[in-house]
Amino acid sequence: MTAAAPSQLPLADQAYAQVRRRILDNVWPPGQRMLEQAVALALGMSRTPVREALVRLHAEGLIELVPRHGMRVLPVSPDDMREIYEVLMALEGLAAETLASARPDAATLQPLQEATDNMDRALAMDDLDAWARADEQFHLQLLTLAGNKHLLATVMNHWDRAHRARLFSLRLRPKPVDSTSEHRQLLAHLLAGDAEGALQTNRAHRERASRELLAIFERYQLNQL
Repeated sequence: MTAAAPSQLPLADQAYAQVRRRILDNVWPPGQRMLEQAVALALGMSRTPVREALVRLHAEGLIELVPRHGMRVLPVSPDDMREIYEVLMALEGLAAETLASARPDAATLQPLQEATDNMDRALAMDDLDAWARADEQFHLQLLTLAGNKHLLATVMNHWDRAHRARLFSLRLRPKPVDSTSEHRQLLAHLLAGDAEGALQTNRAHRERASRELLAIFERYQLNQL
């Protein structure tokens, strides 16, 4: 069965998808408050489908429903992100180990090389948004090249939350120069067919990134108390 185009979905589903996307892309950042009517105007919809969408997003833990005041976008939960990064660390490590064990050649790894080069170029231009896109592309290609569709599907269940966390913290942490060098180390292990080296390098990369991000989320949460 072919999936319905966005414009063919019920209005409540369209409203849900649009509001969720704006929250995950940090267009509507944590703490932002909006009246239901303001959300409806932003989406060009009536309040009825918007109200249904906000109830769903409240159930997901992305927003708080404020009586007579619409919604408030909830902050990123440090506990949620700690658990998500533990999942990502384990599954990406398995992907790196699996890919290295297949002894890929340089042509196979070209998507990873290109993503890393794009990260370098973005940092040279101080374009953090382009850096974030290239970084996400690297991790997505790593998972895809591992060739395990169930592993990929499991990670994608958490991808949006990790995406939101990355964008929220993008300008609150030091310039991400370490990621590029760590990606190049991982590439070297993959090309050498070094499964253990690939696993450990990816784990160290995710552990460092997780420490940086969680420190930001915890500081932000304390500031909201």
